[in-house]
Amino acid sequence: MRVVFKTSYDPDIDLHDHAWKRWGIALLLAVMAALPFLVGDYYLAEATNTLIWALAGMGLMVLVGHTGQVSLGHAAFLAIGAYTDAALMNIGWPFLLSFPVAGLVAGVFGAIIAVPAVRMSGIYLAIATLAVFVIVEEMVILLAPITGGIGGIFAPTIEIAGIGFDRYAALDNFYWLCLVVVALVTWGYANLMRSPTGRSFLAVRDSEVSARALGINVTRTRALAFGLSSGVTGLAGALMGHYIGFFNYELFSIFISINLLLVVTIGGLGFIPGAFLGAILITGVPQLISILRDSANATLGIDLGGIPGLDTMVFSLILIGFIIYEPTGLYGRWLKLRVWWELFPLARRDMFRRQKTYLKTERMR
Repeated sequence: MRVVFKTSYDPDIDLHDHAWKRWGIALLLAVMAALPFLVGDYYLAEATNTLIWALAGMGLMVLVGHTGQVSLGHAAFLAIGAYTDAALMNIGWPFLLSFPVAGLVAGVFGAIIAVPAVRMSGIYLAIATLAVFVIVEEMVILLAPITGGIGGIFAPTIEIAGIGFDRYAALDNFYWLCLVVVALVTWGYANLMRSPTGRSFLAVRDSEVSARALGINVTRTRALAFGLSSGVTGLAGALMGHYIGFFNYELFSIFISINLLLVVTIGGLGFIPGAFLGAILITGVPQLISILRDSANATLGIDLGGIPGLDTMVFSLILIGFIIYEPTGLYGRWLKLRVWWELFPLARRDMFRRQKTYLKTERMR
């Protein structure tokens, strides 16, 4: 069992609990930076896609995991970020300007629609965000001179200081670009959650009545969380547009919103690492199922490719199993294993039973 000996209050406000955690994160970043030299283009492209989904998952985690609001329309902010970035670059803006502006536009739009939406809760808020998704989808079609309408739009090649970051011509550079963006957003997100603003998010999530008693403006806090969530999701949408290369409104469907909600739920609701674990699950498991299916056909002669919807069915069963048997997600399971290991042999099987009632975000009573 690890015991951290403290001689001052600095460790209590430090970003990392102890030095080993700091060195572990540094080692993970080093391995991720060296990934283009270790794997081929196929797996590197999948790793890039996972980073983009992790960025979008962190955007939704602010709203769902740390503020307790449900959104079924976050694909709309992916679309806003992607179209804004591509449109600005098509008129000559450099990526270093169009990329943050895309996140800013998505964040401002989210904050504006959040003013009436955050006064709702539960299923009503989910329906309101779904309506926002439909509105954005119609706006994309109506603004055809800018968005390309039904036909779609090309995402221009990214160039920074004469270096190309094209997803197909320079995949290594594009991967490093996504890694830098995700690392910076993760660092900012972690610092946000230990600031007064982040603690107000948690207070509103756990008990709105108690938050009001402490002097927190619940409506303003939820609107701020909605704006930050939309802005980070818009950044992910901009990178997703460059990753796809050519896209139209059909790319950002309701299924993308559902997958984003699964990323934060299955990964670990309320934990930043949960966004990464959920992104790995969402992007990696379908590929693993396809590889196993092809292997069964090659080695055993069993052709499973003719069964329609097999991959989706197996993937859905895996997700349902997580929701039923591990409501705290992958990161919650990791925390349980770590605590069990640290307390061994004093750990008990029933010591985590109370955590099954954690996922209550509406505690007005």
